[in-house]
Parts: sequence; C-alpha cells; structure tokens
Amino acid sequence: MKKLLVFSGISIILVSCEANYATYPVRTSYPSGSGNSVGNTAMSTEREYNELIKTYKPETADVLTDLLNEDSPTNPRTSISVENKSPCNMVLTVSGNGFFKKIPIASGRVGYTMVPKNQNYKLSGMLCNSSYQSTKFITTSHAIKISN
Repeated sequence: MKKLLVFSGISIILVSCEANYATYPVRTSYPSGSGNSVGNTAMSTEREYNELIKTYKPETADVLTDLLNEDSPTNPRTSISVENKSPCNMVLTVSGNGFFKKIPIASGRVGYTMVPKNQNYKLSGMLCNSSYQSTKFITTSHAIKISN
C-alpha cells in the first residue's frame, strides 16, 4: 500500500511536469544591449530552449521505474533529474562516453533523463546569464537543484 501511495505521488508530480513543458509561459524578452555577449547568450539560450521544447520527449516512464525500483542492480541505466529553481528557462547538456542529450528545463520545473551507470558526465548550460558546469560520476539516480 505504501509503494502504491509513493508511486501515485511521484506519478502526479512527473505528469504535471511533463504536461507543463509545452504550456509553461516562456520568457521571450531579454535586454538586448549593444553587442553585449551576455545578452546575446541569454537570447540564444532562450531560442534554443524554444526550438528544443517543440520536439523534446521526456523519459517519464523510465525515470519513474528507476526511482521506484531503487536503482535496480540489473538495470544498466539510472536517472538524472535537475530542478531549475531560477526565473529563467534553460537547456541542460548532458554528455558522457557515447552519450549526448540536451534537456529543456522551464523555470521552476524539473528535467530528467536516463543515462548509462558508472560513467562520468559533464552537465552544462546557461542559467540567467550564468554558466553552469559540473562533472559527476553517476552510479545511482542523481538529483540536482540549480538556482541563480
């Protein structure tokens, strides 16, 4: 009964996140400046986010299964989830040995993906004119909160 309750709660959260990817209001105006590379970076991140969100398919079922099975040793993959606690949309790039994925994460939302276990991954992206870069060795499900 407890697992059913946990599964129901996680399902509702992830479904609401997935449902809001296409409908969440998108911030489209940034200060343009005169050739300011920081302003141009913010605008290009927002353009990339808007293009990517049109075709992005989140791996909701696989991530839920991974979280509920508590990192099954038989599964060669595990999940990474990133909560964007900033007021800006972002595109997170996850890259590792033979793995590359861009994840659009709306302001105040969670983005997630499945990755092969026991590898180093570089996580990077622009968040409200600030650069985020981190390297993580992923062996089990991993959650990150990012804010500006």
